[in-house]
Amino acid sequence: MNLKSITSIFTVVFLATNLLQAQDSTAISKAKIDGVSAVVGDYIVLDSDVDKMYIELKSQGVSTEDVTRCNIMGKLLEDKLYAHHAIQDSITVSDDEINSDVNQQIDYMKSQMGGDMKKVLSFYKKDDEAAFRKELFELIKTNRLASKMTRKIVEDVEISPEEVYTFFNEIPEADRPTFGTELKIAQIVIKPKTPQREIDKVVDRLKQFKADVLENGASFASKAVLYSKDEPSRSTGGKYTLHRKKPRMVKEFRDVAFSLEEGEISEPFKTEFGYHILMVDQIRGQEVDIRHILLMPETSNENLDEARSTIDTLRTRIVDKELTFADAALEFSDEKETKFDGGQLRNPETFDHSFELTKMDPSLYAQVVNLKEGEVSDPILEYSRTGEAFYKILVVTDRKEEHVATYGKDFLKIKELALKEKQVETIAKWQKEKIKDTYIKITGDYRNCEYTNNWLKK
Repeated sequence: MNLKSITSIFTVVFLATNLLQAQDSTAISKAKIDGVSAVVGDYIVLDSDVDKMYIELKSQGVSTEDVTRCNIMGKLLEDKLYAHHAIQDSITVSDDEINSDVNQQIDYMKSQMGGDMKKVLSFYKKDDEAAFRKELFELIKTNRLASKMTRKIVEDVEISPEEVYTFFNEIPEADRPTFGTELKIAQIVIKPKTPQREIDKVVDRLKQFKADVLENGASFASKAVLYSKDEPSRSTGGKYTLHRKKPRMVKEFRDVAFSLEEGEISEPFKTEFGYHILMVDQIRGQEVDIRHILLMPETSNENLDEARSTIDTLRTRIVDKELTFADAALEFSDEKETKFDGGQLRNPETFDHSFELTKMDPSLYAQVVNLKEGEVSDPILEYSRTGEAFYKILVVTDRKEEHVATYGKDFLKIKELALKEKQVETIAKWQKEKIKDTYIKITGDYRNCEYTNNWLKK
């Protein structure tokens, strides 16, 4: 439920507009009256767009020492070329999906401003919310079109084993890539048992919240701010925007959200995060704006000690080879996402089971860096995002030390590199052909740039 993942280039673009005048003149060339610097098909590139992207790079920590305005203009021209031909090829993006992204983006902005939309508009120097949403809508739409077009260009690109072999053998031995240490990790999670009396307390309290809103006119949003344990949504009164075709929350949460009418408040219900009540603010086609309050039953020290005792016993049985780690995970682990796969964790970046050690989440890195293959960790006390305490044990099921790439051992990684190179070549060929067939006009000093692509059609 973390909204920080929503943050994107578009926030920076808006911020750039307001910070532009404050930038040092040595970093950005002398300000000009904004005008059209290029036209690509149905799209234009303003001189200020170059400034905005320059600031965006700096805000992301990218060194701009060797980045010129010509480099940036070339990238902008590519983006407009993709978007223009996406439309020509009848590629569409759903207004509902874009509006959902706009809502999520604005929700995040508001969360940074204490939930106050007026502060957001003031910060970004915008006069009204409607114009602000429209500008953000167009930015997101263009970006989505460009992204879909690039995916379409390479969607049919495949690579044969023979091409992979040729690709690898054409790399001089001294230049072959080095792959870092990789681990496959499994875990078993034991959560403390929650007494029924504590569950009843939480459910009763949620029912009281609901009654106070319906019978006394209390504010659901205010109660979420004061009492909800869901930190990402608490500052915005528990608000989220859900889309029927874009799963975002756990199934139990979505099922309740899409079963209610506007203004209706659910009965308390359970998810893996705790107990909720949920109110529907507004339904807009495939989208629904909801607010929720999350509470969690308290866990006693006695229950936590019991969970520790359970996981200690499991570890002993595994180390003594009375149980395999995978069998113990299946039978005893309280983490449903991993228990049916032997406790194996999935890399959130690649969705497979391998983790490159140096790219691992720092907390997980600290827990496994010194484990040998097959070694079971001591019990580890952790806390969930909502503050729930639990114990876990970890095992490294496979460990590949850092090594220079070899064809047999690293075929899949080499195949991925070879495919990416072939995709880059395919995109370059597509760009070359489309530039010839597309109306492109570049004005002013940008005509003196040395571009990688033949934008000037010389």
